[in-house]
Amino acid sequence: MKKRAIALSLGLMLALGTFAGCGSQSNKTGEGSDASKNGPVTITYGIWDSNQEKGLRKVADEFEKQNPKIKIKIQVTGWADYWTALEAGATGGSLPDTFWMHSNEIYKYGSNDILLNLNDRIKSSKKVEMDKFPKGLVSIYNIKGNQYAIPKDYDTIGLWYNKTMFDKAGLQYPNDKWTWKDLYDAAKKLTKPDKSQYGILTPLHNQEGYYNFVYQNGGTIITKDKKSGYDDPKTVEAMKFYVNFVKEGLSPQEFGDAERATDMESGKCAMGFFGSWNLSGFTSNDYMSKNFGVTVLPAANDGKRASIFNGLGNAISKTTKHPDEAWKWVEYLSSKEGQTRQAELGIAISAYDGAADAWVKSNKTFDTKVFIDMVKYAQIRPYSNSTTVWEDKAYEQLKGAFTGEKTVEQACKDAAKIMNENLAQEK
Repeated sequence: MKKRAIALSLGLMLALGTFAGCGSQSNKTGEGSDASKNGPVTITYGIWDSNQEKGLRKVADEFEKQNPKIKIKIQVTGWADYWTALEAGATGGSLPDTFWMHSNEIYKYGSNDILLNLNDRIKSSKKVEMDKFPKGLVSIYNIKGNQYAIPKDYDTIGLWYNKTMFDKAGLQYPNDKWTWKDLYDAAKKLTKPDKSQYGILTPLHNQEGYYNFVYQNGGTIITKDKKSGYDDPKTVEAMKFYVNFVKEGLSPQEFGDAERATDMESGKCAMGFFGSWNLSGFTSNDYMSKNFGVTVLPAANDGKRASIFNGLGNAISKTTKHPDEAWKWVEYLSSKEGQTRQAELGIAISAYDGAADAWVKSNKTFDTKVFIDMVKYAQIRPYSNSTTVWEDKAYEQLKGAFTGEKTVEQACKDAAKIMNENLAQEK
């Protein structure tokens, strides 16, 4: 997950303009359709990842050939502005007809009568087979027995490493036998005294960072009874190991998403943790494609493994003016055909059972099979009904550990306190 922006910006204004006029307030129930008699109906599709736009456009083109009375308009808005614009659209009745949904936000949208309940449409569909999707992902988008989105894809986190830097240092590449000790030893040897090159990148980032180490160490972020796990001794121990790379100067202090990518693409860091959704962007980057490899995350020293597992969902606005056409699009994206095409085009790891192999074959640059291999021990991304709120607040409390203003113990204690206060207010 990328951290949510707080302040309004020019990007937000553009985002609001992008989403404006996409939906309709006239169809409050989402029933029926008033498809134009003068031409094709245009269905808008809101997404936040520009790297996926090209492939999704091909999928949309193929869909349009099969459904000539429907046109798909893909709208791309960056992560932070996407959610601010979506919230504004929900309030003003101008949501996209169809759009991506995330585990962080599904409860807010699904429980407030904003999304179309897909139960009946799924039940009558001959193309959508919900048992072909991972149960964990299906349940994320199901609220009190109602399905508000269908899994689009899934992802895991890999260890990306600069082969050129490893070669120059005379080190063997990371592999599936690596433990935390191997990671630390390599980071130390790859860090130059003048800090012109860091051995590793361990930023203040949860999904593509410390969450993985917490679960590898037997800790947790949120307990089954909805309490914070930041004060769990195992969690604190993992956070100490993770933050220590910054403390020892083996990793730069990094807090922004753009900076993280730049650190890798500019040759500043020899290793980093990034999700499978970065594949198309890294493949198209000349420096990354020529110099980098990817492998599974190292295990904790006791052998325990984990990689954070998550997946997006395709949802439909309840106020869409064209619910039938919107459903045809989401139905296609959720079908075996649509999921297979998404995988073949290398857009993302399709959530449909068996389609992931096509995604692996779509890329000849990196050993993408490692992302599939990690599924067997993957940990579902921690979430609750108000994930975004407590994650942002936890970031604020944890930042001091990375800057040295707090001890790791104090930062985790503070994060647990603020998180528990928020969890206590959940419905």
